[in-house]
Amino acid sequence: MRIFVTGPAGVGKTTLVSRVAREVNRWGYIVGGMITQEVRQRGRRMGFKITALDTGEEGTLAWIGNGRPRIGKYVVHVDELNRVGVSAIRRALTEADLIVIDEIGQMEYMSDEFVRVVGEVLKSEKPLLAAVHRRFADKFRPLGKLYTLSVGNRNGVFSEVRDEVMKELKSLEPK
Repeated sequence: MRIFVTGPAGVGKTTLVSRVAREVNRWGYIVGGMITQEVRQRGRRMGFKITALDTGEEGTLAWIGNGRPRIGKYVVHVDELNRVGVSAIRRALTEADLIVIDEIGQMEYMSDEFVRVVGEVLKSEKPLLAAVHRRFADKFRPLGKLYTLSVGNRNGVFSEVRDEVMKELKSLEPK
């Protein structure tokens, strides 16, 4: 099972993925991988942080400033992505019932290690729930089920994705 969620910035991709992860965890399943969240100061987006779902460890994915590599006004911290995000995804490959990757996009693709570990996840049999930047949607569409979020459908999509994930996890349990 591979579920990908895409949509415009701010529509709720991270919220949906995080909510599903919490519910799956509440049901006693192990959830691993990473979540990316924006960091705001005085109402202005300054960058993005990444959090490992299993340990709670945090790192900076990108921040406004000078340096390389960069996407727009953000400098991508590849070392932090590798240390926190890639490590969390690697652990999830062996330890988790559900792998969560939020987000797969341009910033994350600055890391060769990230690209490699996403490939490993896609080759594995582990259930995957991933938020995908809209520019990457066509690349991932043939690899699983792709949901496009909007403000109007996000609650219904949450319920559908949650139910699909839970059905898959229950089917994997020993009888």
